Amino acid sequence: MGIFKGSGVALITPFNEDMSINYTKLEELIEWHIENKTDALVIAGTTGEASTLPDEEHIELVRRSVEVANARVPVIAGTGSNDTRHGVRLSLECEKVGADGLLIVTPYYNKTNRQGLINHYTTIADKVNIPIILYNVPGRTGMNIPTDVVVELSNHKNIVGLKEASGDISYLAEVARVCDKDFSIYSGNDDIIVPVLSLGGVGVISVLANVMPLETHNIVMSYLEGDVARSRDLQLSLNSFVNSLFLETNPIPVKSAMNLMNMNVGGLRQPLWEISSNAQELLKIEMKKVNLI
Repeated sequence: MGIFKGSGVALITPFNEDMSINYTKLEELIEWHIENKTDALVIAGTTGEASTLPDEEHIELVRRSVEVANARVPVIAGTGSNDTRHGVRLSLECEKVGADGLLIVTPYYNKTNRQGLINHYTTIADKVNIPIILYNVPGRTGMNIPTDVVVELSNHKNIVGLKEASGDISYLAEVARVCDKDFSIYSGNDDIIVPVLSLGGVGVISVLANVMPLETHNIVMSYLEGDVARSRDLQLSLNSFVNSLFLETNPIPVKSAMNLMNMNVGGLRQPLWEISSNAQELLKIEMKKVNLI
């Protein structure tokens, strides 16, 4: 069984001025997302700046999110690592604090081979008792999960889905063709949610949802409920703005957008830095078009 259908927000991590996690703001954001029909919370992923969260902080962030969500929506913890032992440890700890599922990116930098990928994911999946979504994002990790590896991993009882962020629709179509129908496919790109749904996808893990949660939910659910025209029109009406959220490395633009909306989510941990003035001006133009400012 999949973990969710609809829009899972790849939630930013809000920071105080001293760059500690702002848990008061986190609670506000989670409540806002639940009110605006976000279907799942993805915590401590790429957009949540997981690579700058020490383990203790990472686990506490997940624990607090679970506590605030209070079973109203599933909480999916990002627990990917390029060290399998670390991935196991982080996954077990996030399971202990109540995560409903795990999002696990392919090992980055020390790129492995086909068998290494299978071993990595299977080692983690064998240790936990909650469902896992594979995360394919070769633009960041430098490696793609081959379709035959996805198929093999999908046979594991705890591996239930794929977040696909390569942007390669042909690859996605092949995954959809060869995997069992109950294997959940999520778009990892906000500009192609509808094409992914048309190939059997069930949702999105979204950056856009940080600022437009209801609209992102509606893109998915309109399609799944049969109103393809409404879903398509929503997708196309937002794609210019979506592109502006990736003018610089995510989550730089989306955090800037949230602060322009007076959401006061704080800054970014280094090496990420504040958005350039040129990119911010372009972002503002697009935000005005969709009535965010």
